[in-house]
Amino acid sequence: MGETTEFQPVLISSEPVQLQALQPTLDAVHTHIGDVPALLDIAKDIGRTAPHPGQGSTGKLWELLASVTAVDVAAGRILEPHLDALHILAQAGHDQPTGAWGVFAAEGPGQKLEAKKDSDGGYVLEGDKPWCSLAAQLDGAVITAHLPGEKGRAAFAVDLRDPGVTCGEPAWTSRGLREIPSGPVHFNRVPATIIEGPGWYHQRPGFAWGGMGVAACWLGGAIALARDFAESLARSADKGRAADQVALAHLGDIDRTINSATASLARAAERIDAFEPDAFSSTWSGALRVRGTVAAAVERIQTLVNQNLGPGPLAFNEAYGKRMADLSLYVRQHHAMRDDAQLGARALQGDREW
Repeated sequence: MGETTEFQPVLISSEPVQLQALQPTLDAVHTHIGDVPALLDIAKDIGRTAPHPGQGSTGKLWELLASVTAVDVAAGRILEPHLDALHILAQAGHDQPTGAWGVFAAEGPGQKLEAKKDSDGGYVLEGDKPWCSLAAQLDGAVITAHLPGEKGRAAFAVDLRDPGVTCGEPAWTSRGLREIPSGPVHFNRVPATIIEGPGWYHQRPGFAWGGMGVAACWLGGAIALARDFAESLARSADKGRAADQVALAHLGDIDRTINSATASLARAAERIDAFEPDAFSSTWSGALRVRGTVAAAVERIQTLVNQNLGPGPLAFNEAYGKRMADLSLYVRQHHAMRDDAQLGARALQGDREW
C-alpha cells in the first residue's frame, strides 16, 4: 500500500518544485527502512547541509523532517534528534560534532544524573538517565544533568563511546518503533563538556522550535496514512467499486485536517524566521499551540483511516501496520490535556492572540 506516492515530499511552505531536491534522500530512506546503522548514516549526511531553525529556512527544515517521516516514521524518529543535537550545539556557539548524535533530556523517578567538577576543573557525569533512544549505536549526545546546589539542569556534550557509559538492555515490548528501543544509560565518571549552564536548555527559544520540529515529523507520518487511504479508494474505483459518501466525507475531513495543521506549521515557521516574539506571544505558548494542533490532527487522521480501511491492512500489510504502530507511539510525546492545561494557564494570564 502506498507504493505510488510514499516518496512524495511533504509541502509546508515551499513551492512544489523546490522539494524535488529531497527525492534522492527519500529514495535512500525507503531503501534502508529497518536498517538503523544505514539510517544513522543518512542522518549524518543530511546533518551536513540541513538548515538550522530560526535562520530563514525553518519551513524547509520541517519539510525535510516531515518528508522523511512520511517514508518511514522510524527514520524520522532517528533523524530528528540528530538534527536537534546539531542545532542545540550551534545555538550555543559550539562546533558541529562528527558522528551520529542524540538528545537525552528526560527525567524518571528514582533516576538522577549529576554533573560534578573533576580535578582538572572540567565535569564528569555520574548516575542514570532514562529514555535514551539508540544510545548504544550513537557516537555522542546532548544530555541534561543536575549540578549540585543549582536549580535547573545544565546541558552537556558527551562521548557515548567512553568506557564509563553503560547502556542498559531496555525491556522494549512496543510494536511501534521496534527498531528504536529506549532504555536507561548509566554514567560512571564520564567526561562531559558543558554547553550552557542551568536552565538554558529549556529556556532558549530553540527548545520550543525543536518541539515544533517533532510535530512536523508527526504530521509527515499522518500524511503518509492519508495517502494510503486515498490510494486505496482510487484503486477500488479502478476496479469498479466507487467510494461511498461516508468514505468521501472522511477523505474530505482528512484534507481539511491536513491543511489546517500544515498552515499552523507554516505560520510558526515564518514567525520563527522573523523572530517576532511579541507577535508570536511567548515562544513556548506558540509551540504548545502547534504541537496540540498537529497531535489532534494525527489522531483524527489515524481514526478515520482505520475506520475506513478496517482490519485488513493492519493484519496483512506490513508497511501500513508499521506506520500506524510507529506513529501511535511517536505522537505520545505530546502530553495531551496536560499540555493544553499549560496553554490554558498561559491564556488566562493574557498570553493569547485572541
